[in-house]
Amino acid sequence: MTATQTARAETRFGFELIREQKLAEINSTARYYRHASTGAELISLINTDENKVFGVSFGTPPSDSTGVAHILEHSVLCGSRKYPIKEPFVELMKSSLNTFLNAMTFPDKTCYPVASQNVQDFYNLVDVYLDAVFHPRLTPHIFQQEGWHYELDAPDAPLTYKGVVFNEMKGNYSSPDSMLHELSQQSLYPDITYGLDSGGDPKHIPDLTYEQLKAFHQQHYHPSNAKLFFYGDDDPDERLRLLDKYLGEFNRIAVDADVPLQPRFPAPKRLTRTYAAGPADEAPKESMISVNWMLDEIVDIDTALAFDILEHILIGSSAAPLYKALIDSGLGEGLAGGGLDDGLRQPMFSIGLKGIDPANAEKIEHLIIDTIATLAKDGIDPLTVEAALNTVEFHLRENNTGAFPRGIVFMLRSLRSWLHGRDPLSPLAFAGPLATVKARVAAERYFEAMLRRHFIDNPHRTSLTLKPDPEQAQREAEAERARLAAVRAGMKAGDLAAVVEETKTLKRRQEQPDPPEALATIPTLRLSDLPRENKLVPIEVTSIGDTRVLYHDLFTNGVVYLDVGFDLHVLSAELLPYVPLFSRALMETGVGNDDFVRLSQRIGRSTGGIRPNRWSSAVPGSATATAWLNLRGKALPEQTGELLAILHDILARARLDNRERFQQLVLEEKAALESRLVPAGSSYVDRRLRANFHESDWADEQMGGVSYLFFLRKLADEVETNWDGVLAALECIRATLVNRSTMLCNVTAEAADWARLKPQLANFLGALPRTSAKAAPWRTADTPRSEGLVMPTQVNYVGKGADLYREGLKPSGAHLVARRYLRTSWLWDKIRVQGGAYGGQCMFDRYSGGFTFVSYRDPNLLATLDIYDRTADFLKSTELGEAELTRNIIGTIGDVDTYRLPDAKGFASMQRHLIGDTDAMRQKMREEILATTAADIRGFGNAIAAVAAKGRVVVLGSEQAIEAANAERPGLLNVSRVM
Repeated sequence: MTATQTARAETRFGFELIREQKLAEINSTARYYRHASTGAELISLINTDENKVFGVSFGTPPSDSTGVAHILEHSVLCGSRKYPIKEPFVELMKSSLNTFLNAMTFPDKTCYPVASQNVQDFYNLVDVYLDAVFHPRLTPHIFQQEGWHYELDAPDAPLTYKGVVFNEMKGNYSSPDSMLHELSQQSLYPDITYGLDSGGDPKHIPDLTYEQLKAFHQQHYHPSNAKLFFYGDDDPDERLRLLDKYLGEFNRIAVDADVPLQPRFPAPKRLTRTYAAGPADEAPKESMISVNWMLDEIVDIDTALAFDILEHILIGSSAAPLYKALIDSGLGEGLAGGGLDDGLRQPMFSIGLKGIDPANAEKIEHLIIDTIATLAKDGIDPLTVEAALNTVEFHLRENNTGAFPRGIVFMLRSLRSWLHGRDPLSPLAFAGPLATVKARVAAERYFEAMLRRHFIDNPHRTSLTLKPDPEQAQREAEAERARLAAVRAGMKAGDLAAVVEETKTLKRRQEQPDPPEALATIPTLRLSDLPRENKLVPIEVTSIGDTRVLYHDLFTNGVVYLDVGFDLHVLSAELLPYVPLFSRALMETGVGNDDFVRLSQRIGRSTGGIRPNRWSSAVPGSATATAWLNLRGKALPEQTGELLAILHDILARARLDNRERFQQLVLEEKAALESRLVPAGSSYVDRRLRANFHESDWADEQMGGVSYLFFLRKLADEVETNWDGVLAALECIRATLVNRSTMLCNVTAEAADWARLKPQLANFLGALPRTSAKAAPWRTADTPRSEGLVMPTQVNYVGKGADLYREGLKPSGAHLVARRYLRTSWLWDKIRVQGGAYGGQCMFDRYSGGFTFVSYRDPNLLATLDIYDRTADFLKSTELGEAELTRNIIGTIGDVDTYRLPDAKGFASMQRHLIGDTDAMRQKMREEILATTAADIRGFGNAIAAVAAKGRVVVLGSEQAIEAANAERPGLLNVSRVM
């Protein structure tokens, strides 16, 4: 429910109050302001959430695909009037307790949100971001670094393009899924800004000039075009004072940032495009299709909420009717398309299949349209509608955004209306619209009518087929070389010399440290501002019969969180790769006489959801791992009986023998993993490296890395040729894991709800089998010391690592400070700023001792490995001042004190218990972090010298890049093809 107060004639710190409104749904008081002199608008949400959020957003619709909005988003964070240093953003990463620090470019807006639990730290972040957006330095060198520039080391050296956004977008264009989404959007909006790539097309980024970047900032980054947002428990008046300090310097101007409406198509369109792929004989069915609709502009919140529910009805789970029809058809391996995108003025809906034969594209298009038409004509199963309504309502009321700050979710939700001149508060008040939707569902065929109007009778539709082209990567590389050759041919000797000098000048500026007096302008906390003790999560370790039970007495706003855990270490090594599919089969094959559609409806109608989760970790001081599969459920207190009944049915009666459905799961899983390789390449490299260090990481790679992908490809054939063997493996896993003597239950709830749940849980556990079991022997990987994993991509993911504990390093919290220092200094400067990669970092597992370097969307390979090998020398010789050391200690404490919602607190506490990471051990680690010295940082350099001397290498990259590396350093990489 909401209560609106008539606007008062009140002006504070230059802001006029337009409206004040109680938003009970999000436990907030909302004040909607307009800044009198500039017209800037502010939403100020006042509540008790300690995870405070600020954001400033601008309408930034581009007029071309040069990536101007995206490059500007990067560039404004590279120094400002008040903070005249190279990278204020990086200094905040080092020295802030932030729970979020980033910026995002969308097709029509750019957003700069920050979050922190510490009020002074929060205001520091706000001040740096306001100065960055309104008074950035925006020098030509910043444009060259973040956008693009010609790189020429000598007059006779190769001329190349380099730039952070340029290489980021090359990585984006290497992902077929990203290309499908981008091309689908462009197909629907050919006449307006949504038909362009706001992130930047690598073919067009070099068309952007520095002058155009400056002009775009002047036109769009003005308070008159600003949407400001605050959320949390800080002082509401201080928010206004901070903002007026910046806004008061400006006067109102006219800003044209409107997105026009796309004229409607008179008839649907079909398009075919291609993407760069591997050899044709290795990818017989790697085409994709999406069928896309442009929907009407949504001007009322009832309809917006109805579309969210309708999306869940159609494709919200594998049992949803449109999702199921596509997978059941056997025409593809997995779902494609992004579903509903309501962040656009005229939203789009996109759905299709990947892993298809392009000859079936028209058949798939008809299947999608016919399925929707049948639902509109014959009606949607009422149980499916009920489940969708309950699921969406539960999620709205629970408001569980995980590690993502809630306030940023509300900001982005408001902007859907706010950006286009509509009420920014109505998207946050869902109770009234939800009641309206429920009433319409009860009175009429509401969702069926929506399907008819917005889909069946809507000719503004495109069908996009995306086909693999084994020659495209070579053509694109040759086109880029030809363009550069033409540029070079048009240069005289003096021009070439000037480019060489500009390259040298940029590198000198990148390598030159900021003056101490400039660094001192960045606001930071003091060590004395930090809490000396860790925040503890209450935990009661008990048992019910033979089963270990952990209980966390936390305020959960009336939600009961239950994690039912299964010890994976009782499984033999050869069964581990089956575990992800086994967990999906429990949920998605049906139980007893009910197919998985009925099971999904039952879960949706009666609970807040059940999902599988697996994790593994080293145990400190041990070569063994702790590894678990959890079924994570949540429900209201009155629903816990049904939650447990569903869990029992899943464990005891899941139809693992459903061969057809299991084959679908295998193909979906394979297609999903293949689509993640490029977007998440560095994580797969990291997994592959670590699999050689500790059995916990080996197990993780078996269940989610490149090895798992190879297993899935083999399993897809085995389901056809050896189903009895596959089924025997699945039943063996069930018989081994479902054993109350090795299981664990983890409960996070309020005390009264736990008292109600406990006897129900005892009955649930008592009905499960009990057998004797012991840990099975596991191992580590035996992959080649240096691997080159080939796939079609325009960028590389380069990794190197070693087990530092095996080389003699002793555990200490100081190592975490050293790691942070490396990530925000040496690696940031060398890999990203100077190397042009989108990212470069290092990870250290304090439980196992595994240390890895990885780069992300990296144009380099050997140069990056060389940087890794020089890291130890950098650390050993670093002159770390007290201020720099303090910043990195503060940032490390921010990592330790990361913000968690109640369910995450309970789950993290359970993990620590199983790992053996006691409160005393964590307190010792904190004290070691706070006591870290410069000598500790230099000492870590001695430890990571082992990475250069003995480290393993994994590179995920293009065949050309890996071949070139092996040509320059023969035998460096043992090559195998991933895709």
